[in-house]
Amino acid sequence: MSHCVTEKKRLATECPAEAAGQPRSLYYGWVMLPMAMAVMIASSPGQTYGISIFNEPIRSALGLSHGRLAAAYMLGTLLGAVPIVYIGYQMDRHGLRRTMLAVITLFSLACLFTSFVQGWLTLVAAFCLLRMLGPGALSFLSGNVLPFWFERRLGTVEGMRQLGTAMAIAVAPLLHLWLINQWGWRGAYAVLGVGIWLLLFPAVVVLFRNRPSDLGQWMDNRRPCHALPEERGEDVYWGFTLGQTLRMPTFWIVACSAALLGLIHTGVFFCVVPIVQERGLTAGDAAAMLTLFAVALALMQLPSGMLADRIQARWLLLVGMAGLSTAVATLWLSESRIGALAAGAGFGAAQAVVFGAANPLWARYFGRLHLGKIRGVLMTLNVALSSLGPLLVGVTRDWRGDFNFALVVFVLAPMPLAALALFVAPPRREVLDVAPALARPAEKLATVEGLEVIAKPLAT
Repeated sequence: MSHCVTEKKRLATECPAEAAGQPRSLYYGWVMLPMAMAVMIASSPGQTYGISIFNEPIRSALGLSHGRLAAAYMLGTLLGAVPIVYIGYQMDRHGLRRTMLAVITLFSLACLFTSFVQGWLTLVAAFCLLRMLGPGALSFLSGNVLPFWFERRLGTVEGMRQLGTAMAIAVAPLLHLWLINQWGWRGAYAVLGVGIWLLLFPAVVVLFRNRPSDLGQWMDNRRPCHALPEERGEDVYWGFTLGQTLRMPTFWIVACSAALLGLIHTGVFFCVVPIVQERGLTAGDAAAMLTLFAVALALMQLPSGMLADRIQARWLLLVGMAGLSTAVATLWLSESRIGALAAGAGFGAAQAVVFGAANPLWARYFGRLHLGKIRGVLMTLNVALSSLGPLLVGVTRDWRGDFNFALVVFVLAPMPLAALALFVAPPRREVLDVAPALARPAEKLATVEGLEVIAKPLAT
């Protein structure tokens, strides 16, 4: 039985009033949802779909070959993946708000630095900063906002947040192209850096809160039955440590599925124009395929998130990985515009379903106390492997003379993970860390049913 159904029955038995819901003032979690979306959208200048618009102007201005440009991007992405784990540690230690303000400032400076690059080495440094702080840190922090505000509806609100990704894919390339036409690629990155800081930094200062207890509210706007009426939002968070999590097969099955999705997505879309041209299609067909990808991604995000609140994650993960394999097979076998469009729609739907399964799973299965460290490892894995996608596609293209070998590999690779998804299940909570949201010295609270329960302060 799914998590939410079990929890609902428990509440109905133990605390009928809370299960039915009580009239409350505006829950601040609904303010945090658009904040998380805005942070995700702000990462666009460092995302593949954002940087790709700058590739040709940068290559021409610096006199680089296509190979050297791709090598700079790959190396910058790999180097940028390493520090994300450290950002996760800082989030757990200092809280989301402080960490996010620091990352927003650094990302804005990275955009400004990019506008001054003069050669290959400085371009590698720029790509490193953009990839580390944009799709790395900002996306990572955006993904960690809502788990501290929602539990029962976490899948649904995560689906809403992911609409920000679809919006960014649809809008950011057009905005970047307009800025390049107005001020050149250097001026465009400078404008993006200043604009992101001026718009996002004050909004986070004024509106952002780490968790419901900062406002005297409870997660999901429901006071737990065991809480005293006079208590104000003293939520208790539990969590497996990073070491415990890394020893669990469920973590690696879901993490590898998400990372493989990123590798295939980046590899195919980085080379999408020559791939479709090899099949007798045009660059316009490639653009239409990307558009349909964004549309399918947007349409499927919310339904996938709602399903994640109602069924077990294993089934969504199985469907998503099988859908990914099918989408690549459609592109591989396609020789018509309709086939390319179907492949784009399949990519978008599969990505939405995998995200719907994975995004709420981390907090629900492994807790929130060490969520920054856990998702930091996950994000590092995702960013590092995504950088290998274009390299794999390009190298096999040079070796075999076409893209078919890479596409066949991408068809087969998701199949074992689709089968392993059947073994994904919530881990047993044998040894956990638990901490009240109020900052106070660490102390041993109790031993409950053989479980050692430890209180540690969370950052405000």
